[in-house]
Amino acid sequence: MTRIDKIQKETIAPKFKEFYSAVEDLLGRVPNFYKTFSNSPLLAMAFLPINALAQREWEGTSISGKIKELIVIKTSHTNGCKYCYAHNTSLGKAAGITDGQIKAISLNEFSESPLFEKKEILALKWAEAVTLNQAAKNNLLFKELQNNFTGKQIAEMTILCAMFNMINRINDSLDVDLEDTGEIDKIQKSLILDPTKMTDYLIWLSDFWQKEFSLTKTNKVN
Repeated sequence: MTRIDKIQKETIAPKFKEFYSAVEDLLGRVPNFYKTFSNSPLLAMAFLPINALAQREWEGTSISGKIKELIVIKTSHTNGCKYCYAHNTSLGKAAGITDGQIKAISLNEFSESPLFEKKEILALKWAEAVTLNQAAKNNLLFKELQNNFTGKQIAEMTILCAMFNMINRINDSLDVDLEDTGEIDKIQKSLILDPTKMTDYLIWLSDFWQKEFSLTKTNKVN
């Protein structure tokens, strides 16, 4: 059972309902992670665009959805986060990751596997190294990354892995409930990010923020 209350869409404060609609638009559903995170709604609102832009495939990123989900699955498996592993093996299948590949990752049998291309193996190795905090000293692996990925791609892969280390720890520490399979699989429709939906959300967030904190500032002065 989740250790703190989940904030449901039906009971969230009216001014935050638009936020839940945006989570659904950008991530395919409102997962229990965001229902739990929304105990601190302003932080959840600020985190959503980073989450969506770092993880989903869209024209501003140069990493495929498949590579991204391989990183997330490996990170979550290394940390033993059942919640993130379940959600991202589902999204990974939408990105083209096979059951055989998922099994190989889970058994830690990917390094020499013919199921993966070289770049995929390197991404998995990098995710494992970052998660185990061994990346800083692994110059050989980093050199291989540089030979196969651009600096932009390496930065994006590292940011994604680090972000999911944080998400893994939030879900595990707060014992976030895992949804049923049908609810989890709604994530699959969010594989490709629509930049116009992100634009709409950022405009709404900017307007919300200005109204919320200009009002707070006025109240403090009075």
